[in-house]
Formats: sequence, structure tokens, C-alpha cells
Amino acid sequence: MSSEKPRPLLIVEDDPALQKQIRWAFDQYETLLADDRESALVQIRRNAPAVVTMDLGLPPDADSVSEGFALLQQILEAAPDTKVIVLTGQNDQANALRAVALGAYDFFAKPFEPEILSLTVERAFRLHDLQQENHRLQAMQQPDALGGLITRDPAMLKLCRTVEKVATSNATVLFLGESGTGKEVLARGLHGSSSRRDERFVAINCAAIPENLLESELFGYEKGAFTGAVKTTPGKIETADGGTLFLDEIGDLPMPLQAKLLRFLQERVVERVGGRHEIPVDVRIVCATHQDLKTLIKEGRFREDLYYRLAEIVVEIPPLRDRLGDVSLLSHAFVKRFAAENNRGSLLLREDALRVIETHRWPGNVRELENCLKRAVIMSEGGHITADDIGLELPPDGEAPILDLRQIRDEAERRAILAALGRSNGNVVKAAEMLGVSRPTLYDLMHRFGLKQ
Repeated sequence: MSSEKPRPLLIVEDDPALQKQIRWAFDQYETLLADDRESALVQIRRNAPAVVTMDLGLPPDADSVSEGFALLQQILEAAPDTKVIVLTGQNDQANALRAVALGAYDFFAKPFEPEILSLTVERAFRLHDLQQENHRLQAMQQPDALGGLITRDPAMLKLCRTVEKVATSNATVLFLGESGTGKEVLARGLHGSSSRRDERFVAINCAAIPENLLESELFGYEKGAFTGAVKTTPGKIETADGGTLFLDEIGDLPMPLQAKLLRFLQERVVERVGGRHEIPVDVRIVCATHQDLKTLIKEGRFREDLYYRLAEIVVEIPPLRDRLGDVSLLSHAFVKRFAAENNRGSLLLREDALRVIETHRWPGNVRELENCLKRAVIMSEGGHITADDIGLELPPDGEAPILDLRQIRDEAERRAILAALGRSNGNVVKAAEMLGVSRPTLYDLMHRFGLKQ
């Protein structure tokens, strides 16, 4: 028997018969009752329920919706993360939509179907839990150099610890990962965690500058070195003296410049275009690319000796689709940020929006997700962002991720039983030993899952 205390669910309803019906439908929760605005606010302050179901018609004027809307606004002001499910009359869709626009989680017309309302309540609790976990993780994040990276994925958290360790050295670091995975964020975090944090972080994208300009951009030039060189100009390497130089898309660096960069890494001196003097520079080199440098080496498009100079420490960044839970976590963070920037108040992602977000592959990774949600915040109406606002196709039911723990557990048990029976050639005694359960327990499980001996 579980000792876990049932979760509080507040029911705001002045009809005793409906109170009894709703309490009966939600006996798995600690149902709290309120029949007017004042008693409801007392329950909110005293018990902080995550989910509230409420009628808009409340005393002293049950025929009007003014008390209901006043209560809705007060609940969301006192506890913005509370999920309020509004119960309305059959022909009261306008007020229901108004309630959702003000921040209600959902609405149901009375009389309602208990099974469907129960499913909505469960989803509301799940969303509230996710938001509270987000707040907890954000509160746990130290105000360190990697504070701008939002993740809960174990592989990414391990990667962050690696970056923090490497930061204390002067080793050259190479970040590998698809476009939009956060390579520059990590490079800046590495710089901010290093002893060079008070010096400059200089970034240059090797793929964004034409080859004939890239050399002077990197190494600088002397006055009169070429047409238009009206004054001596230091390059990015010189500018980063004492700090960190970030070479993004290093795989696109032309071969002639690869030789010059290699010489710099060996000698730690630069010679400006048109110059005759060597200039010593103390700078840490951090590189990034989405390309496979070893393949480029085989194709003769990247110097092998330069690769080994750059790859003293190699950090591979997983794509967003492989980061467990990160796509939803980042989505909530982006919506919160863009809502504040665009004066949209408290915007929330609805269940259908989260569903399309979680099932999309995000080939552009975090950058694509960020742009998508910025557009959704601007285009959305009311207090929620829907799947239509996201602009992605809603996936078939079979493709949505399963979040029901009982369903996940049952499927895992069924697979384990099938594997054990197969390995033991159908011998139930041996299968039970493999599974660590008694023979009667295994028979019960087989019967439950419809598996024949």
C-alpha cells in the first residue's frame, strides 16, 4: 500500500449535487471544496493545489460570470502555474474561450463526461509537474559561465562538466556537432570558465567570409598592402591577444590559410598581410565544425597535421533529437523569454503544441526550435500556444511519445517476459529465475499480458 499522500485538487462549485459528482469522479485525489470566491482563495493560499476545476457562475450572483472571471484572475495572479479547468453551460462557448484567453488551462461544457474530464485533469497535473521541475532546475543552475545552456540530458550534463574541466587548461578545443547544437554557447562558456575570462572572446565564422578577405580578417594587414588598405589593421588573432579566439566552421578554412594557421599554432606569432615583422600573440584557440574532418582529410581538403593541432581536446555535441527531455525544457524557456520580450504576459504551451514539438526531428536543432517558438509567440492569440501556432504537422497517435508510466512499465515487463521465455525455450521455472520473480508471479504476469506458455 502506498504511503504517498493524494494530491490536492480544488473543486469550485456551489451546486452540492455537482460537488458530489466531481468528488466521486476524482477519488484518487484529495478533493478540496469551495462554493464561492472567498473560500476558493482560502484553499488556494492554504493548500496550493496544482489543478482547479471551477464553475464561472458563483454566489452571490450565480446567474452572472463576473465572480467566476474575478476568481480566475485572482488565482492566476496568486499562483500563475495553477491549471484552471473551467466548467461552463452547453451554450456558453464565448465565455469559455474568454476564460482560456485569460489563462485558463481548458474548459468543459456541463454535463461533462467524467472519464474525459479525468484525462484532462491528469494532463494538467503532468504539465504542472514539468513546469515545477523546470523552475527547480533553473534555480539549481549556478550563475556560472555555462548558465546559458539549458539541459537536463545526462550526456549534455556530462559534456558541461568536461568543458568546465578543460577550461582551466590552455589546450586547444574542437567542438563537433550539427548546426544549431550550441557550439558557440559552449565555446563562450569555456572562455568564461577559464583564467582568460576577463579578456576578449573573439569569434569568426570561416564559412561566412570570402577566401580573398579571410586572410586579412584573421591575420590583419599593413597600410598599403592592397588597394583600400588605408591604415594598418590588426587581425582577429591579434585582437584576441590574452583571450580566446573562436574559429567557427573550421572545416571550411581554405587550404592556404590552413598552412598559415598551422604555422601560428606552432610558432605563436602572426605576420600581417604586407608586413615583414612577426608579432607574438598569446591566445587560446577554440574551433567548431559540423563537418567530419577525418573524411575531409581523406579527401585532401583538410590538413592532417592541422587537425591534430586543433584536436587536443575533442568535444562531440549530441543533436537536440537525442537529448532526453531537452526539447520540451527549451521550449518552455524560449516561450517565457519571447513572451517577455514581446509583452505577451504569461504564455503557455498547450498539450497539442508540446506533442508536435516532441515528435519533430528538429534538423536545425536548438536554433530551429528557437526561431519556431519566436514566431509562435508572435503569431499566437490568447494565453496559449497551440499546434497551429507552432506550424508543424500534428503526428499520428502512434508516433507521440508515451508518458504514462504504467503503460511504459507494462510494455517493459511484457518484453522482458518474452525475452526470458525465449532464452529458456519456454521453461517457466528458468524464465522466472532469470526475471527474479516466483513462478506463480510469472504465471500471473503471463496471464495479464495474454501470453501463452
